[in-house]
Amino acid sequence: MGEAFAGKVTTGLRSLHRRARRPTRWWLVPILIGLFLCPVDCAYSDPNAREDPTSSGHFATGERLTYALTFLGMRAGTAVMEVQETAPIADHATLKLITTAKSSSTVTKFYPVDNRVESIVDAESLTPFHLVFTRREGKKKNDFDVTFHHAEGTVLSIKDGVSETLTIPPGTHDLISCLYYIRSLPSIQLGSSVVLNLHHDKKNYRVEVRAEGVEKVQGLRGEVEAIRLLVIMPFQGLFLNEGNIRVWLTNDAQRVPLMMKAKIIIGSVVARLIR
Repeated sequence: MGEAFAGKVTTGLRSLHRRARRPTRWWLVPILIGLFLCPVDCAYSDPNAREDPTSSGHFATGERLTYALTFLGMRAGTAVMEVQETAPIADHATLKLITTAKSSSTVTKFYPVDNRVESIVDAESLTPFHLVFTRREGKKKNDFDVTFHHAEGTVLSIKDGVSETLTIPPGTHDLISCLYYIRSLPSIQLGSSVVLNLHHDKKNYRVEVRAEGVEKVQGLRGEVEAIRLLVIMPFQGLFLNEGNIRVWLTNDAQRVPLMMKAKIIIGSVVARLIR
């Protein structure tokens, strides 16, 4: 089964490289998985998680979520999201948001992935102070270090040791903070949309999130009613068209993230909450 999977994925990756301008973008995994933010429902959250000043109505410090990543219907990797305590910055309470993504043992044999993103954000506004992203994909290695200066409207972006000061729009988010911000919104109205500014890899993007509808989805405890969100990612290369991603959240006060699905050039990338 492992050899068959390796053959399918190898063929798929070759197709992606032939048809896309860039190689497979595993750095998008934090964005894809980041949409599944840490809920406080005891059925899904860490039993040691606690409520404190650095808590949102939908996630709290001490929580840890694990997702299975599948590609072409086969297990391709695992992603983990955590919310941790960290020291205040300029009298602002903060949160440390951590996302890791690792390839499965089979995929690692021909395309190892071991990515880690750490984002320190304001606990109230969820705008970022500092982001560190370690990207390890195949033979490619990148290290990002980004410091946000919102009052000045700039970021100090360091990539592989090369630094540059760049302009950003007001309220700009990073790979992870924008998604936690969406989860912290007081309500999600069907038909509504939210547009956020996102800075990554020395570029500014606009990401739109639309509430499409309500439907039944399989959860950890059976079938539940879920809100379906459409996330429009303006990144080119791996994703077709605008890079649309769909996310399903339980239709209740907790908004437990259940599943994500992104159609790509061949097949789909799917993330499911497993614990």
